[in-house]
Amino acid sequence: MYSDDDMLDMETGEDDYYTDGNGGFDDEEDSDCSKVNYVVLKEDDIRKHQNDDIRRVSTVLSVTEVEASVLLLYYHWNVSKIDDEWFADEERVRRTVGILQKPVVVTKPYGCGGEVTCGICFDSFCPKVIVSVPCGHPFCSDCWNGYIRTSINDGPGCLMLKCPEPSCSAAVRLDMVEKLVSEEDKKKFYKYFLRSYVEDNKKMKWCPAPGCEHAVDFAAGTGSYDVSCLCSHRFCWNCTEEAHPPVDCDTVAKWLHKNSAESENTDWLLANTKPCPKCHRAIEKNQGCMHMTCRSPCRHQFCWLCLKAWKIHGQSSGGFYACNRYEKEKQEGKFSEADRKQAMAKMSLERYTYYYERWLSHLLSRQKAMADLQKLQSEGLKKLSEILCTSETQLQFITEAWLQIIECRRVLEWTFAYGYYLADEGKKVFFEYLQGEADSGLERLHHCAEKELEVFYDAKGPSEDFKHFQTKLTDLTVITKTYFANLVKALENGLKEC
Repeated sequence: MYSDDDMLDMETGEDDYYTDGNGGFDDEEDSDCSKVNYVVLKEDDIRKHQNDDIRRVSTVLSVTEVEASVLLLYYHWNVSKIDDEWFADEERVRRTVGILQKPVVVTKPYGCGGEVTCGICFDSFCPKVIVSVPCGHPFCSDCWNGYIRTSINDGPGCLMLKCPEPSCSAAVRLDMVEKLVSEEDKKKFYKYFLRSYVEDNKKMKWCPAPGCEHAVDFAAGTGSYDVSCLCSHRFCWNCTEEAHPPVDCDTVAKWLHKNSAESENTDWLLANTKPCPKCHRAIEKNQGCMHMTCRSPCRHQFCWLCLKAWKIHGQSSGGFYACNRYEKEKQEGKFSEADRKQAMAKMSLERYTYYYERWLSHLLSRQKAMADLQKLQSEGLKKLSEILCTSETQLQFITEAWLQIIECRRVLEWTFAYGYYLADEGKKVFFEYLQGEADSGLERLHHCAEKELEVFYDAKGPSEDFKHFQTKLTDLTVITKTYFANLVKALENGLKEC
């Protein structure tokens, strides 16, 4: 299964530039959404940007590239801030970041016989074995190796490493890492170095998809927050959750928090309990038969399936009472304050369960559609092209339909979070009408792409029926796309009827 929307492979190829994430649904929207507001960066792209910044700082400030790296790490890769601070007070910046303008040279040995004593292990060594950063504090190469290696294994803090001398602020630079540690440790160090370029940059974020190593350079304030990564995961730049039009980030956060707090209990209650028809307490079925007895003091006996009293379960005015016949039950009578609180809590749970179940169903349906699309792209299109004697390119209308199904499932999924928090009863009627129409349209498209396509896998060759199917599926794709665009626009505008 794809990590998330594996639905852009056919549309984007290897292009690093993507459009506004809401997706264009009609001609007017397509022109707006074609404006690029972010760039997806691969590892090589990030490294190139990083090296460009290092060279720029090195050239402008007349420092080595190693020193430029120290400056950029300290100032979180903010080139303009480095320029401002440096030209305002170069000496202060040098002291702060640990770049010494005039390196100290240790000329007097600390040991006997011309040897130098290491400041960590206190053994005496030939000067050739002693290594120091420009501050001149002497340490043997083994101690340096252990010091840097330990810091690298501790995490990204190794990027800001200072001289081991406690009172010294001289920076340990990249050339020291290159010279002293193993290839494995260098690899870890440079991974932290590369990641710092993204994680310290307010305009960049890593794609949150598991295993993805692409970053996104986002032009804030230029449109939608929806981002589609090269890995095909689609997410919201602002909150890094999955893309969630038409609901805003606050609603998504509230909904996901509520799900994490309640859905596990709700799922268990749905699967394992029913309310006693008399006292309304949750009853767990722990034996095989359907004859249930509520616990003391209620002791009410009833049928697990239909919840009717057991003493009348086997008979009715017409003979045997049928458990499999649906009847709408009406509860009458007066309730105590405790009963009313329990009823309200039950209604609240039922309301949440209603929206949660439908939200989850569309989420699972979207994930299934992504798996179906993957199978279609890996096997189905090739098989159809052979059966129908046509190229796979001519069958791309099927892929486009599945891409639209996945996107519409995503939108419909989030409309249930929108509906849960919609308090205006007047707007709710209009909302439910739009939601219902969208659901019906999507089901027609999904049925056509899923069920009506199946017959052609057993076809004997090209046929007029397939041409009719192509016309139908293409038309349904366009119609559904347009309708969902209008739905998203209506919800984002607060359901203001125009």
